[in-house]
Amino acid sequence: MTVMTPRTIADATAMAAAHPDAHLLTGGTDFMVEVNFNHRKPTDVISLSRVDELRQWSLDRAAGKVFIGAAVVYADMEKGELAGLVPALAEAARTVGSPQIRSAGTLGGNLGTCSPAGDGLPVLAALDAVVHLSSADGDRAVPFADFMKGPKRNDRRPGEIINGVTVPVADGFQGYAKVGVRNAMVISIASACLAVRSGRVSIALGSVGPTVIRATVAEEWLSTAGPLDDQVAREFGSRVAAEARPIDDHRSTAAYRRHAVGVISTRLLERSTGT
Repeated sequence: MTVMTPRTIADATAMAAAHPDAHLLTGGTDFMVEVNFNHRKPTDVISLSRVDELRQWSLDRAAGKVFIGAAVVYADMEKGELAGLVPALAEAARTVGSPQIRSAGTLGGNLGTCSPAGDGLPVLAALDAVVHLSSADGDRAVPFADFMKGPKRNDRRPGEIINGVTVPVADGFQGYAKVGVRNAMVISIASACLAVRSGRVSIALGSVGPTVIRATVAEEWLSTAGPLDDQVAREFGSRVAAEARPIDDHRSTAAYRRHAVGVISTRLLERSTGT
């Protein structure tokens, strides 16, 4: 295996152009598991962990947006100023693996893998994040809704690297919740992120379909449902669950996933109003 270690984005994109089939690596928390089990046998790897530009985040106060570099680790998202700006991402980050994994795992890695169980992805979907990609030919920006194409499939082109994401600064409640077989060190059976932006609720679901799902029908219903009470919250949860497309697999049944995502959606909505 040949491992290349660029120090700048320009160097990284040049290497990616020269080796379009190379595996791009940041923390390696997903990739190295597959290598260790002989599920992958790469010949070329481009490690992005030493590209300082990808390890930074920045706030544009005038635009009300935060740019988060692809190699910012989850440990930096779960606390501090960034956690206050994007609290749902902080909540999701706290559920990722162990402290060791959170010190290596990145949002760029979540995007590169594009597993529907990725903890950061429902947050990006609920916040209408934009994914930034760079190549030797230039940069482009892709709405998250168009970036994730299917389970472990995305819109990244050969020779491109994921530069980072842009998300709006919180102007209302944000929350993330997931269900697993235990309280920590677990891949989600079902997850959801709910955000209130400009008085309107958005909700995105993980692990209950081939991609992360925005429950837009339930969102639209809630916008006309009137004052929130227990009945409205439960109905919202039921409508969210109806938009899920879960499957039976070794981690859960489709029926349990649908039930779980409805329950956590109801609870997130209740949290948003303090009820």
